Amino acid sequence: MTSFNSLNEEETRVAFIDPVLQARGWNILKGTMRLERTPGYIYKYQGEWDHGPGRTDYLLCLRPSPDDAPLPVAVIEAKKVDLPPDHGLEQAKGYAKRFNVPFVYSSNGRLFVAYNDVTKQTSTPQPMNAFPSHDEMLAQYEAVQGISLSDRAAQPLLTHYDLSDHTPRYYQDAAIRAVLEKLAKGGNRALLSLATGAGKTFLAVQLIKRLAEAGQVRKVLFVCDRKTLREQAHGAFQNYFGDDAQEVGVVSSDDRDKAKKNARLLFATYQTLDAGKRDEEANFLLNNYPPNYFSHIIIDECHRSAWGKWSEVLERNSEAVQIGLTATPRTLKVKEDSVEAKADLAVTADNVAYFGEPVYEYTLTQANEDGYLAVAEVAQFIIDRDEQGLTPDELAQLKLIDAKTGESLTADELEFKAGITKKAFEHQLQLPGRTAEMARHLFERLLIVGKGNPHHKTIIFCVEDHHCDSVAIALNNVYQEWCTANGQWPVDYYAFKCTAESDGKQYLADLRGSSNSHFIATTVRLLDAGVDVPAVQNIVFFVYLNSPIAFYQMVGRGTRLYESKLFFRVFDYTNATRLFGEKFETPDNGRTPDIDLTLDPDREDHPIHEPKERRRIVRVEGLGAVTIDDGLGGIVGERDGRDHIIPTAEYEAAVAERLLAEAPTLDAFRVVWVAPPQRSSLLQKLIDGGYSPHVLQELKKMYDYDLYDVLAQAGYAQRPMTRQDRAHAFVTANGAWLAGMPGPTAATLQAIVEVFTANGTRALENDELWEMPQVLAAGGENALFTYDPGVFNDAKARIFAA
Repeated sequence: MTSFNSLNEEETRVAFIDPVLQARGWNILKGTMRLERTPGYIYKYQGEWDHGPGRTDYLLCLRPSPDDAPLPVAVIEAKKVDLPPDHGLEQAKGYAKRFNVPFVYSSNGRLFVAYNDVTKQTSTPQPMNAFPSHDEMLAQYEAVQGISLSDRAAQPLLTHYDLSDHTPRYYQDAAIRAVLEKLAKGGNRALLSLATGAGKTFLAVQLIKRLAEAGQVRKVLFVCDRKTLREQAHGAFQNYFGDDAQEVGVVSSDDRDKAKKNARLLFATYQTLDAGKRDEEANFLLNNYPPNYFSHIIIDECHRSAWGKWSEVLERNSEAVQIGLTATPRTLKVKEDSVEAKADLAVTADNVAYFGEPVYEYTLTQANEDGYLAVAEVAQFIIDRDEQGLTPDELAQLKLIDAKTGESLTADELEFKAGITKKAFEHQLQLPGRTAEMARHLFERLLIVGKGNPHHKTIIFCVEDHHCDSVAIALNNVYQEWCTANGQWPVDYYAFKCTAESDGKQYLADLRGSSNSHFIATTVRLLDAGVDVPAVQNIVFFVYLNSPIAFYQMVGRGTRLYESKLFFRVFDYTNATRLFGEKFETPDNGRTPDIDLTLDPDREDHPIHEPKERRRIVRVEGLGAVTIDDGLGGIVGERDGRDHIIPTAEYEAAVAERLLAEAPTLDAFRVVWVAPPQRSSLLQKLIDGGYSPHVLQELKKMYDYDLYDVLAQAGYAQRPMTRQDRAHAFVTANGAWLAGMPGPTAATLQAIVEVFTANGTRALENDELWEMPQVLAAGGENALFTYDPGVFNDAKARIFAA
């Protein structure tokens, strides 16, 4: 008979919690209880990336009438029967933010505790028969939120989604509800912060659709900063709203202009909103519509906005619901003492001051843990010449040429009295030798990660337009050499420039979709924000950055999942990845730095740059050898709530701490490891704590070791054994045991050990184990279980006994 105390969390929920919930009126079929499943964290196993087991969470939903859409308000965390009901409650509190629900319940099946995320209070343990009913929780929700779900302002919260495309993910639903709750409380401004690739446009479509279905949308204005983004957003909304969605700023006929004026949804760029300009777009919006004409305004990429003259449109529509969307982390502690970083700080300060704190946030590392966005592998490189710069004496020894005229120059003619630092490279000084070596080094890395195949969709961020040309040429030269040496026919447009100055937009379709051309795009800013290229596998930094906002936008080009793509690489030659985890914060005095924010700090017309036409660009020849060394490498994870490149030792210590909390001794760990349900639960707890054993295996490059040995070394200082050594030790130590059983039984166990040698513990828990040719040939499942039903589990324990 199974002891109740041996039940795991899932068994506890089924045996004790679910029946009580059913009796109290919570039912999946009635829509008052919902299961949320995620794809599962992304990890690397023996060199291949895969999804781990997804998380399943149980949400309780309000549904005042059968026609209402379910409204999630609580999440339930099940604990084992033999644990206190509040065990792990601190971790469970994070679910309130994750799901945007005010209530969290934790139960061991006998008792429960309730946590209120609004009041921050936790109840004392109570018997399960005291669990709130649907009507009781409805009253509690309305009380803590200060709203009535019967009011017109709250109706969008009970309006159904349009599921003709696909169902919103849990975080998209949570973000939408966060906005709708703020509106129901009387607010009219809301800020959402979601990682690039998390589907902000789809979220915006569903948000407006629900508001429209509730009869609360009159006219909508969607604003972004690029024509490409305008076109993408317009296309997404048009799928749901048809001709009621129209672009502004597109040359059209009189009939189309009439359609625009009559459309419910208009799509425009930021430039449209500059009241100081009198172009077609500005005239159309500011001259055709009276104040407070728009009922809703959505500002995409709002971190890029600066409150300039175009803010007149917001002021003219002060009664409108105004929603800001951003991919930039909410609070940023800017360490950089640079004009660009201060500009970032000021822009973000304005965003927060105008919209208020974000009503919902979803970070890159959260998306990685859920399995919705690709994991970033980082490799940093150090260029010796960049670290040294160029002194006046060194400049005097080099051949200096005016890059525009070809005339020879002397160091005395140039204003480089104090020498040149790396930030001037490819801005004031062109260094062909350095560019060629960086291109060659990158190409070699692409060959390594591609196992001899250099054809990867890649974006390289460069300094200026001419630098893009130089990098593309250098890469194509290296590529041609490789093709010749390996008897390969070169593809068209292996590396190509994709910038605004070169009308790079025309190449985007090939970069996205072509499998036999357009592999490496060199760009300045065209591909840093909003342009969707899911197939990109590598992001490369050849430019020095000080702007955390720009950095996150650039990295965001690689985060989207695509076919079998679960990760992407960041090749960093300029220490740009130091900006991971920089948090945006408003200055304590509430004032913003004294800088003209109407200019993008990375644009060439920003005050920190001298305009190109007045700048002498010098090509340097005879620089000598350039050496590139390996720097920090790792996987981007979360530490103290921030994105961070996690050093291996720190990550291992964190895994060990969490492991020891669950299994205090090596013997206890071994018992858990050989029992699949307990092992799975242990791994999930480690991952839920923010640290994945698979990531540790990747950081330590322990590809020949089973995950058991990775953890045993981390937590218990156990000397690790490769899978091959562990298999050999099993056969050696258990010769007498094997000899005492029938031949087919012993042969089958030895075949299973061979499978373990190749694939590790995971293979022993796969039903396909019994279909493996070597296992079938030895005698198979029948040879084991007719001899002794427990022999398989005994063998597993012996594998890990060494």
